Amino acid sequence: MKNKQLTKKIIAGKYKGKTLLLPSKTTTRSSKSIVLESFFNTLQFDIVDANFVEVFSGSGSIGLEALSRGAKKIYFMEKDSNAVKTLKQNIAQTDPNACEVFAGDSFTNINAVLARLKKSNEDAYFYIDPPFSIREGMEDIYEKTMQLIKALPESNVKLIIIEHMSGLEIPQELGVYRIKKFKKFGNTTLTYLISENME
Repeated sequence: MKNKQLTKKIIAGKYKGKTLLLPSKTTTRSSKSIVLESFFNTLQFDIVDANFVEVFSGSGSIGLEALSRGAKKIYFMEKDSNAVKTLKQNIAQTDPNACEVFAGDSFTNINAVLARLKKSNEDAYFYIDPPFSIREGMEDIYEKTMQLIKALPESNVKLIIIEHMSGLEIPQELGVYRIKKFKKFGNTTLTYLISENME
């Protein structure tokens, strides 16, 4: 029996109701709708005309939701080749001109994304949803993610959002960034970080 294709819909905005394909459950994890809704309710209109970077994008559902709600440019980063294929199919349903896909290791590609932002002297929302560290081969994923956050230049950062296992302790401070707030949804938590100079 062929596996049923998993899908989810864009919740609101210009592309509301568009069906997005989801990659196989074994390689990526889709963000829960409740998490997504809470996140976008928090950002509301701040996202309009903003840049948005989805660091481990999978199907791209968060970045495309941001695009639908008025973000101007989305940078997607994804390592898994099947997920990249799905991501590109999903982007084709929206506005491919407003999207850029960086296929390969996010920890390397972050430099290319930052180079784009620096060149245009712009900042972005960074949504970081690493694979859960309980997955095989991912034991040091959170450690590497914390290092990635510390290295982000604050001139290019509007806000950092980490979606992570609720059991994970995010340090109160990561380089120049510190926790602004967090919200727990069962075994998933969203933590928001801002730079100390943005108070």
